[in-house]
Amino acid sequence: MTATAPSFHDTCDGASDALAQRILQQWQARGEDLWVFGYGSLIWRPDLPYSEQRPAAVHGWHRALQMWSRVNRGTAEQPGLVFALLSGGSCRGVAFRVPRAQVPAVFPQLWQREMPLPVYEPRWLRCRTAGGQVQALGFTLSRAHPAWTGTLSDADYRRIFHSAQGRYGSTRDYAEQTLHELRRRGIRDRALERIVGIAGAGTITP
Repeated sequence: MTATAPSFHDTCDGASDALAQRILQQWQARGEDLWVFGYGSLIWRPDLPYSEQRPAAVHGWHRALQMWSRVNRGTAEQPGLVFALLSGGSCRGVAFRVPRAQVPAVFPQLWQREMPLPVYEPRWLRCRTAGGQVQALGFTLSRAHPAWTGTLSDADYRRIFHSAQGRYGSTRDYAEQTLHELRRRGIRDRALERIVGIAGAGTITP
């Protein structure tokens, strides 16, 4: 079955619509299934009808709890935090495989989840897996974007963890759940362990 590109006129606008179409065209040119790289909540709540998942490693990017969230994990008055992929270092996560025939139905949902606002920069990432290298769609963040928090102090993390609450819950719960799932999968993230520790979350134990 040949997959066709869906229309995004009902889900995206302007630049986001054009970007979605460009990503889809790049995927179609490959003529293969769609891989998506998860490094945050996608790991424990993928919301994708995937046919396979693999532990995956990406070089040149790292997971960072350094993106402002004023809806999902915070408010305009008390912004929370969500994860982003920032340039530099490396990141271990999960690559999810979406069958080609299902991409037209799945992609708009994925785009709406990750790109309700044009904040992330979606790009194709080379992911190393036990089954070989795959090109996966990942959502990165530029340090030039206002959504990047810059370097946060320990006091900043403590304050945000103890106050930020949004549509889908608190920043604290979000960070804890991600750390728990990473550990369950045998993935060590020392930076996140430190943040959870200094912020006094307390429910995650080594």
